[in-house]
Amino acid sequence: MSEISPNASAAGSGATNVRDPNHMPPIGQAIPLGIQHVLAMFAGNITVPLIIANAAGLAGADTVFLIQMSMLVAGLATLLQTIGLGPVGARLPIMQGTSFAFLPVLIPIAKAAGGLAALPIIFAATLVGGLFHFLIGTVIGRFRGILPPLVTGLVVMSIGLALIPVGVEYMGGGKFAKFVTKDFGAWYHLFLGCLVIVSILAAKFLTKGIASASAILIGLIIGYLVAIPMGMVNAEKITNAAWFSIPEPLKYGFDFTGDLAMTAIIGMCLMAIVSAIETVGDISGITKGGAGREPTTKEISGGTMADGLGTAIGAVFGSMPNTSYSQNVGLISFTGVMSRHVVTIGAVFLILAAFFPKIGAIVAAMPNAVLGGAAVVMFGMIAGAGLKLLSDVDMDRRNMVIIALSLGVGLGLKAEPGVVAALPGWATMLLTSGLFPVAFLAIFLNLILPKHLDEA
Repeated sequence: MSEISPNASAAGSGATNVRDPNHMPPIGQAIPLGIQHVLAMFAGNITVPLIIANAAGLAGADTVFLIQMSMLVAGLATLLQTIGLGPVGARLPIMQGTSFAFLPVLIPIAKAAGGLAALPIIFAATLVGGLFHFLIGTVIGRFRGILPPLVTGLVVMSIGLALIPVGVEYMGGGKFAKFVTKDFGAWYHLFLGCLVIVSILAAKFLTKGIASASAILIGLIIGYLVAIPMGMVNAEKITNAAWFSIPEPLKYGFDFTGDLAMTAIIGMCLMAIVSAIETVGDISGITKGGAGREPTTKEISGGTMADGLGTAIGAVFGSMPNTSYSQNVGLISFTGVMSRHVVTIGAVFLILAAFFPKIGAIVAAMPNAVLGGAAVVMFGMIAGAGLKLLSDVDMDRRNMVIIALSLGVGLGLKAEPGVVAALPGWATMLLTSGLFPVAFLAIFLNLILPKHLDEA
């Protein structure tokens, strides 16, 4: 049996297995590694439906249903990526989940329509946006030439840099602590976050084999267990959750009529472009961080199509738009375990959680600070994966200018969105996404600037 060790010599069979997406670790190792992927994305996956439910003013039962569907669709969409369906799917360890990128479109629609009337509009726009995203995937391979390591490296790095503040916010207690309990940054939040980071580092570098590869999971478990006697785990969520519940497709139906629906559809299609760029970056980050190589055209095309198809399927079941989850890219870079079958196990766990809400409630009760400690490590690893892609780029003056302008403008606008607040809503949405301006400038400048500039 090959030991799971990402630090194994490249010449050894252990390293070969670890870097092979088709390798299946022993089931006793694969299950905890798969659950680790679920824990890494779970809070983010259920946060989006919670935000939309709050914006629309939905009742508790409808909110629970949206959370249930977010787990089911994330699992199904992940299976599209890891197992594939014909040309659809990257056949890589890509974990899918509800996308934060679409919130600037979803929140105004939820507030404007109000109540249950918002959901048919949102799901109609999600269906059209998902199909448009799928079409992008069918042609994106033809544009592979404009996505060299310089561009993909910048996109991956910008994903990590943009997400790091989110991880730090979770460590401080998250938005709930900011606006509800008003204890953001309290010592107990920071203590739990730091405890998780220390536990992750200890497990990663002081152990070997499966323990080292499961460092994130170990850190989360330790943080969770310590949080229980501190009174920071909401047991009521677990107690009130049902043991079994059957998903109900088309529960709210679709509404394609009216100006509000058309606005939502246009917004969804625009943000699908941003999501597709993010997916290309995530795929590049996975192959570079987990296997030390560039993704193939087939992987990029299949992965993007799976992103879109997963979103369209989600609309039928009652889920928000899906996308590849960047925190899981960081997890793969951290553990070095590239097996797509491990993520498939995580997908099965998500689907089971949808049918058995009690399982999901146990994970959902995890304090934000615990998740934040792990997120800081994982998001930093995403930025590191981008840096690794850029390490293959000749750092001459031309490429340095492209890197400087792309990151400066893209991350600058995300940090100060008010600078472009006077522009039309769709333009503001794209420019403040962080990803779109970075990718656009990197592609544009790489195409128009001379290949060789004098260094004088």
